[in-house]
Amino acid sequence: MDKQLQFDLSYLQMAGIWAKNSYSKRLQVGALLVKDRMIISDGYNGTPSGFENVCEDENGVTKPYVLHAEANAITKVAKSNNSSEGATLYITASPCMECAKLIIQSGIRRVVYRDAYRLDDGIKLLQRAGITVEQLDSEKIKELEAERQASESK
Repeated sequence: MDKQLQFDLSYLQMAGIWAKNSYSKRLQVGALLVKDRMIISDGYNGTPSGFENVCEDENGVTKPYVLHAEANAITKVAKSNNSSEGATLYITASPCMECAKLIIQSGIRRVVYRDAYRLDDGIKLLQRAGITVEQLDSEKIKELEAERQASESK
């Protein structure tokens, strides 16, 4: 397995762990923003700072002000001394249209995701903008993990 693929797998798994911080009952999503092999930001879906940590209403519908994981990661890096220009975003679910616009504007050049969102308009917009988009779905991750373990046991 090539080194970049190993990093992609590890960062995507870490995004999956980070997703567990979300208070969402419906779908927990995690994101890591990586530049020069350093994590420069992270995020998970949730309510804005200072709001109650309840993402769904009494009917189980996501509240309209819940932030997506990638939006949280991008706004977090914007408040830091880091720049997302040229970075890679690792995310457990493919981005929606609104988040795709943020990704484009923030200078992120590559997106690696695990699960496909029900709509693919965000992915299509990223591709139209020339951003590299790659999916490592659960089956591919299992294959790569098995390959990595086999090579480590030699």
